[in-house]
Amino acid sequence: MVVDRLPLIASDQLPAVDDCWNRIGVHGDKSCERLAAHVHCRNCEVHAAAATLLLDRYALVREELDTTVTDATEDDGRERLSILVFRLGDEWLGLATRCLVEVAAINPIHSLPHQRSLALLGVTNVRGALVACLSLAELLGLELGAEVAGEHRVVPRMLILGSQGGPLVAPVDEVDGIHAIPLDALVDPGRTPDLAARQFASGVVQWRGRSVTLLHEDLLLQAMARSLA
Repeated sequence: MVVDRLPLIASDQLPAVDDCWNRIGVHGDKSCERLAAHVHCRNCEVHAAAATLLLDRYALVREELDTTVTDATEDDGRERLSILVFRLGDEWLGLATRCLVEVAAINPIHSLPHQRSLALLGVTNVRGALVACLSLAELLGLELGAEVAGEHRVVPRMLILGSQGGPLVAPVDEVDGIHAIPLDALVDPGRTPDLAARQFASGVVQWRGRSVTLLHEDLLLQAMARSLA
């Protein structure tokens, strides 16, 4: 099952967010007195503050995910790692959920003038804030082939990843879901010839008929940060 959003802390434990843009802003009756000055709600400090508060919610829940989802065990006693399985081209990849903030719908990407990094696609809007959007295929050195055919409808997504410098966004072709992978099922990437994204691989696992390359999240986030320099 595809999980589009990681679970949040119970709403009664969090400060309320007033979505005034849906009531009196551009998506409401447009009666807000700030509209004359800001033209659009996304330019308003109230909208920006609400976006910050929403992102803070994900920061809070990530701490719980680190201890309750990652390195979990099931009834068989095997230690497991919670990973998000996704696809780029014809390559299936996995990333530990401890670095994942959210799986979001595709947003428009706005290119930047005079950018030097091939991996930097531009910026995209995440709850009123412009966030750098990067190509994982470029970073990983993947050659994207033809679209993978299947019986189900394929929906591209954007991964919002948490880094020390702030959130980063990466579009992917498909998200399979979040799975608890047995750690003893991981194979050393050095034993797998012609492995995609070898320099970022921490292991390979055969999962539900697919060969999934598990990415080392620290190396990946460091490479993404370097692409912004």
